[in-house]
Amino acid sequence: MKAKKTSRWLLFAALLPLLFVLQACPADPQEEEKNKIDADPDYEAKVFFRDQYMDVYYYWRDEVRGRNAGIKPYDYEIYDYFDKLLYEKDRWSWMCDKEYYVSDETGVITGTWGISLGQAIEYYNDYNLRVRYIYPGSPMEPYGITRGAVLTKINGKNVEDDETGFTQEKLDIYRNDFFKSPQTFTFRLADGRETTFTASMAAELNTRTSLITKIFQPGDFPGLSEPVGYFLYMAFKANFLDDIAQAMTYFRDNGVHKLIMDLRYNGGGDTRASDTLMTYLAPRSAVGKPYVTRHHNSYLASLDESFTDENNTVPVGGNAAALDLDRIYFITGSGTASASEMVINGLRPYMGDKLQMVGDTTYGKPNGMYVLFYPGSNADYKAYNKGDYSRLQWAFLPISFFNYNSRGESIPWDGFVPDNYRPDDLYHDFGVAESDINACLTHIVTGTWPAIPGTPRRNAATKAGPRRGYRIDLEEDKPGYGRYVVHRADL
Repeated sequence: MKAKKTSRWLLFAALLPLLFVLQACPADPQEEEKNKIDADPDYEAKVFFRDQYMDVYYYWRDEVRGRNAGIKPYDYEIYDYFDKLLYEKDRWSWMCDKEYYVSDETGVITGTWGISLGQAIEYYNDYNLRVRYIYPGSPMEPYGITRGAVLTKINGKNVEDDETGFTQEKLDIYRNDFFKSPQTFTFRLADGRETTFTASMAAELNTRTSLITKIFQPGDFPGLSEPVGYFLYMAFKANFLDDIAQAMTYFRDNGVHKLIMDLRYNGGGDTRASDTLMTYLAPRSAVGKPYVTRHHNSYLASLDESFTDENNTVPVGGNAAALDLDRIYFITGSGTASASEMVINGLRPYMGDKLQMVGDTTYGKPNGMYVLFYPGSNADYKAYNKGDYSRLQWAFLPISFFNYNSRGESIPWDGFVPDNYRPDDLYHDFGVAESDINACLTHIVTGTWPAIPGTPRRNAATKAGPRRGYRIDLEEDKPGYGRYVVHRADL
């Protein structure tokens, strides 16, 4: 027995040196890193983004380049890696995958109700879930849902801002159940009637950039003596330049010299669309003069030297069909961003007090970005510019320049403050009764601004003080909102 125990001890003792040798051998760091790289499906895309795009085009390139060189791409998912490389004050740069980018470019939305909900919290203290706008073809359109309709129940569960308020429980019901399909909804329509229906999301919904184009004629509004155009424009998209041309031609053919441009939900978009819109809105005296000047980083400073360089200064283009406006009103809000703000900023030096802003403070985006793709060879870009996105994996939109108008004025980081403040009127459909439109028409007729209609709601329990509740997320709250993008044919 004793010998047996001794032999076990000797065997164990003999293994100890081998174990110490194995534990003492460190793993090969190069092999370890190679394994991490091989395990990262987006490693090449990340490196390409850093070396070919961030180190060249990013506006804050000089501030972040050294730091970014030490950040290991394989330590982060691609969206987190993108955010990690950004300058600390950059709240605008964003990226997306192929599916999102193609959907945004084509206007085709998949799996959608085709409506946008909001809350009249500012001024009115109303937390009810009201329809801000609805796209033609929405699955809810056949049931009479229009702007101003209130969502009161989801699958029989109360989500109304009633005497109990809009509670966390109601917010959770909205977040958990609203985006399920099929679903049963109850709405209180604009005329006070209630409707309950079961519907399914649209598998695919084709949208346009122009939601409403109309002309208010004398007789539509007290004291109005001439036609006034109204254009509810939702996004600047280069694939839908005909939407701009058709609306502006309609206005010109009908003698419109006063225009209400409703950009309250327009988060910007492609410069090809904003440049086109400018050719219709700007006075003829502005043709050939600067519309926007772009300032780049130090590495691309050469792009800032010439007023004739298309990458730096964009002149106001000539257009035989320009409207020759004597007054333009922009309806704005927190959703008015980027290219929308740039159009306003670009027009201000040439329109003076003929340009008025009505509504709420804009988003505040004084800069823009180039659309940068991966894969990103010259051959890939030629395909992308022809609308062939079959090889596309990622679209990167880092801030690449800051914008200035012909007077050297930038869009305020906190947004433009309107000439006449009024909250978004979610109680009326788009027409002469809607507060912002009504204010523009009143100013045209009388030269003065009307009072904000209605009074703020009070706390139902105490009869005093503002109501309390919870906010839902809006499009303009999402990362990446606000676009002023330049597509480049060759990088």
